[in-house]
Amino acid sequence: MNIGLYFGSFNPIHIGHLVIANHLVEHSDLDQIWFVVTPHNPFKKKSSLLDNYQRLEMVYRATKDYSKLKPSDIEFNLPQPNYTINTLTYLQEKYPDYKFSLIMGEDNLKSFHKWKNYELILQNHHIYIYPRISKGQIETQFDNHKKIHHVEAPIMELSSTFIRKAIKAGKNIQPMLPQHVWEYLDEMNFYK
Repeated sequence: MNIGLYFGSFNPIHIGHLVIANHLVEHSDLDQIWFVVTPHNPFKKKSSLLDNYQRLEMVYRATKDYSKLKPSDIEFNLPQPNYTINTLTYLQEKYPDYKFSLIMGEDNLKSFHKWKNYELILQNHHIYIYPRISKGQIETQFDNHKKIHHVEAPIMELSSTFIRKAIKAGKNIQPMLPQHVWEYLDEMNFYK
């Protein structure tokens, strides 16, 4: 089974995440996509994050109607901060018959050369890149790399940061969230 790993804080998960993941699982050789809820991204401040299990609950609610999209709490019990290489190594040991690939936005590919053991990641895993509008250059070493696949997915310029700010400002952002996630956020009064 070929699993695409979509890492993120998903604070909150929104329709942009679902559109990208569903597009990739339907238009590539990926069999499933696991939304890996990251407890603490080394590049983000922890204070703005909802509790790990609240974010996992939102991902569960967002993906429950899609058989090929799954929530994953695999990083919750791994040493922090979480580095992708450590998670990949752990998953490969736990599921030796599965093939794991990474899913990332084009903006992340621009800083990929700064990731811990990025060469090892590329040596052992494929990376599926979806388009993002962003500044900066992609390192030439990643041009035409046999393990990096650019996927023509819809460009989704929607961010969790924008959604959190809009909720705090009292704006109606319901169309930007899966219905089950909107209901949960509303019920729990998150981000207000």
